[in-house]
Amino acid sequence: MTTADDTARVRVGHLATAAGLTVRALHHYEEIGLLRPSDRSEAGHRLYDTAAVARLYRILRLRDLGMPLDRIGQLLDDAGTDPGSALRTHAADIDAEIDRLVSQRERVANALSGLAAGADRIDDWMEVLATMDERRHGVRQRISILVYRDLGAAHDHLVRVFGMTPGEIHRDPDGNVVHAEVFGGDGRIWLHPESDTFALASPATLGRATATMAIMVDDVDAHHRSVVAHGGDIVYEPVDQPYGYREYGARDPEGTLWSFMRALAA
Repeated sequence: MTTADDTARVRVGHLATAAGLTVRALHHYEEIGLLRPSDRSEAGHRLYDTAAVARLYRILRLRDLGMPLDRIGQLLDDAGTDPGSALRTHAADIDAEIDRLVSQRERVANALSGLAAGADRIDDWMEVLATMDERRHGVRQRISILVYRDLGAAHDHLVRVFGMTPGEIHRDPDGNVVHAEVFGGDGRIWLHPESDTFALASPATLGRATATMAIMVDDVDAHHRSVVAHGGDIVYEPVDQPYGYREYGARDPEGTLWSFMRALAA
């Protein structure tokens, strides 16, 4: 057992409290080799130094992304692991989970439809279960697509002003952005260039918008204040609508109307 300077290290209980974890969780991290104590006190208490605390911070941030603990350990311990590749693999896992949940949601909807049609006996339910797969059409995921003249500028605005999560940007050999994407909560939004072939035009070209985008947010008023602070073009202020939502509207630089909203309490 090693004598440690407690003033340069924190005990397991203090670290657990600061990190919002239980002592049991830190013991588990130790057992699987994810986070080991730096030392032990003369009384046998686990002690963690600055490097261990910094490692725990990285662990928690990756865990917040939903990354499994075994993959976190591999990413942190293997110097040859590419963080970008690890995150792309994790993103693919998330997409697969979204597909699974969409399929499950569709099955629940089909079961509800059967119940509404009078499936209240066991024989009725067996028939519903037998036909659920037949009623599915292979629809997996919703992707919204908005058309812009300047995809790069649109992407910057949606991320910087509206708070969307940035996705990939693809450029042609001349450096022009030909495809971009952002994420709004659970939805993916593709940014598409204008196209004569497919008769696609930006609202900036048409002089009017032909579609709108509605985004659910945690706090409508806080989001509104942030957009105002970043120079957003507000169309209407936050208001409680008779259809049960508090919302406000803003236009992006090319004229698409965005509504940011949250359901009112019942």
